[in-house]
Formats: sequence, C-alpha cells, structure tokens
Amino acid sequence: MSSPLSHRAPRFRALKRCWLAGAAALALAGCSVGPDYQRPDTPPPAAWKEDAPKVGAPAWPAADWWKGFGSAQLDAYIAQAQTANDDLAAAMARVREADAQAQVAGAALLPSVGASADVDHQRAKSAGAAQTATAHSVGLNASYELDFWGKNRATANAALATADASRYDLETVRLSVLSSVATSYFQSLELREQVRVAEDNLANGQATLDGLRRQADAGIATALDVAQQETTVSTLSAKLPPLRQQYRQSVHALAILLGRMPEAVELSEDDTLARLSLPQVTPGLPSELLARRPDVAQAEALLKAANANITVARAAFFPSIDLTASGGYASNALSHLFDPGSALFSLAAGLTQPIFEGGALEGQYANAQARYDELLATYRKSVRAAFGNVEDALTAVRETTEQLARQEQATATARHAYELAQAQMAAGTITVLTVLNTETALFTANDALVQARFARLQALVSLYNALGGGWKQS
Repeated sequence: MSSPLSHRAPRFRALKRCWLAGAAALALAGCSVGPDYQRPDTPPPAAWKEDAPKVGAPAWPAADWWKGFGSAQLDAYIAQAQTANDDLAAAMARVREADAQAQVAGAALLPSVGASADVDHQRAKSAGAAQTATAHSVGLNASYELDFWGKNRATANAALATADASRYDLETVRLSVLSSVATSYFQSLELREQVRVAEDNLANGQATLDGLRRQADAGIATALDVAQQETTVSTLSAKLPPLRQQYRQSVHALAILLGRMPEAVELSEDDTLARLSLPQVTPGLPSELLARRPDVAQAEALLKAANANITVARAAFFPSIDLTASGGYASNALSHLFDPGSALFSLAAGLTQPIFEGGALEGQYANAQARYDELLATYRKSVRAAFGNVEDALTAVRETTEQLARQEQATATARHAYELAQAQMAAGTITVLTVLNTETALFTANDALVQARFARLQALVSLYNALGGGWKQS
C-alpha cells in the first residue's frame, strides 16, 4: 500500500521543474545595464625623488616591522595593543557588520521559500442546527525576482565591495594604532630623558652656583656673577614641572592605546633613545606601493561599490519580473489530507514597470553617478597622497639622520668647551662669565640631542606607516 507522500511527489517534481525551467530561461537572457568597473588610470612615478640610504637590495617593511627597533618593551606593547585596543575592536565590529549586510544583499539572488500548515475549526448554526467543520491544509510557497537587468547581482556586488572596504579600513586602523603605539612610546622615552637632562642640568647649575657663592664670600667672584647663575638655576628649575606633566600625559596616552587605564602603565628602565636600534628602510619601486597601502585599497573598494550602485539605480528604470509558485494539500479530513485529490498548486509570473515616480528614479540615478565621481576623486587623491607621504617620510629620514649626527657633534663640542672653561677658570685664566656661557650652551645641546634622537625614530615610524607597514594586498 503506497503512502500519501508517494502520491504527491510526482506533482511537486513537475511543479519544481516547471518553475526552475522558466526562471533559467529568463535568467539566461538577462543583462547588466550598468558600466563595468575599470580601475582608474593613475600612473606611478618611475622612481622615488627622495632616495633612502641604500643598504643591500631594496626591501619593503616586514609584517613585524616594529621589531627592527630592538625593544622588547615595544614588542610587548604592540602585542597588547593588537588584542586590547578599542579602535581596533570597533573596526573589527564594522567588518562583521559589513559581512552581515553583504549576506542580506546576496539573499535576493536566491528564491524565497516558505512553508505553511493550517487547521481551521468552525462551528456555525445553519437551518436551526449547529454544524461543526474542520479544514486542514499544508503547503509550500516560493517566490523569486528574476534578476533580468542585473540589479540584485549589482546590489550584492556593492555590498561585497563595501565589506572589502571595511577589511581594508581595519588594516588601516591597525597600522595607525601600531604606529601610534611606537611613536607614543618613543615620545614617552624622550620626555623622560628630557626630565632627567633637566634634573642633571639643574644639579650642575646648582653646584656651580654654590661654588660662586663661596668665591663671592672669598672676594673672588662678584655679586653679579652670583645673580646671573641664580637666574640660570631658576630658569632650569622652572622647566621641570611642565616636562614632568608632558611625560605623564604621554604615558597616559600610551596606556589608552594599549586598552588599559592610564595609571596601569609604567615605562621600563631598560630602554633609552640611545639604546634603540635604527633600522634601515629601503622601499622598492613606486609602482608596488599601491598594493601595500590599505587606505588606497579601501578607497578603490568603495569606488567599486559605487560603480555597482550605478547599475542598481539604472536597473530601477526597467520592469521587474517576479515568479511565484505554491503547492500543497487541503482537506476537511486529516486522514485524507495527502490524497491525490487534495493536492493544490499554482504558478504565477508578474511584471511591474515604473511609469511615473515623480523624478525619484532619475534622482537616484544622478545621485549614484555623483557618488561615483566623488569617490573617484577621493581614490585619486589617496593615490597621490600615498606617494606624497612616502616622499615626505624619506625626506624626514634623511634630514633627521643628518640632524642627529650634527647634534651629537655639537653636544660633544659643547661638553668639551665646558670642561675646558672649568679648568681655565680654576687656573684663573678666564672669567666666570665664559664658564656660564659654556654651561648654558651645554645644557641646551643636551636637550637638543634628546629631541634629535626622538625625531629620527619618529621619522622612521612615519616611513613604515607611509609604506603600508608589512601589509600587502593579496
């Protein structure tokens, strides 16, 4: 004895074949009414105008570029930032949002299928007698909008391109965060060393002042000499509070980048600016840069999405074709629900053509075109800015390297002059004023040397950032 399901199977297979055949026939004749995407022509320069110091063959930054500075503390901070930074967490959430939107947009490319089951129990009075009736029904229904003009496909492509843009934005944020961690760490070291230099200068100045006071008591130095040194000591002392404030603020900013509370971060005593390594960066050909900058890739992904949206807006002018099919069983008796005579089905196709929308469709199309033009200009600006960033960073690396070398020489000269002045003053061959002048020059040179070391490190971080770090578009 055959089951009720064996009787309904041929009908549903025939219904399915009919519905899919119609959809396939129309889909094969479909076409896209929008422009195909083409990457804008943005020819790169043949070579870098500002050449970095060449050490070996040209090489782009590695994925762990920050390790070139040789700081275990920086490595630990970078690792912590990659797991706890709030900006990175927000960017990751935006990627998930974009993926979900792409999934929603892609659903229109597939049929929508639903199932239903109903039991209708009624009691009514007819001809003076109460009558009870029960109706049972089960069924499936399916609907599909034929993507004849490529609108749904373009909508899905736009969502996918937007999802790609969110991923590139994540890499842009990651590079920015890691660069900021390195720069903030180096700046904190700089300010800590400036505080120590200021404290040393103050101690030296106070020692000189104490010596002058003794000489004044002995009649060797004048009151003017003492007053001048007192002014120097007071000036040195006044520099300390703002430097200490800037140092704490810099450490607090570093803590926020690490996803920690401001008071939770204290710098290790192991690192100083002078102990850090100065890695050599030798970028490859300019033509390779665009594949290494996530912000440029993001700008192009948004441009692709805008190009697909032009197709969506253009397709809205044309008719939409909907196919629907439903089938099932209905019976007053549950035991006969799946009998062949209880089977029901329907097929339908509908066409909708917009006639008058009050200019809405034209406005949407014009808006999509204008949005593409806007993002085209943004993309070209991103490309030009990328090359400009690298040139600026190469210039900064070259000039800060030279600045550091000159400042080291100037500081050594100032220290030698101060030592000579002290020896000659002890021998009585020069005045105190000469010693005070050399002392002031040494104090200024020590502070400038710390700043020059930080500027050199900051320029290297900027170059890594301009080159896209270790990221490369696959």
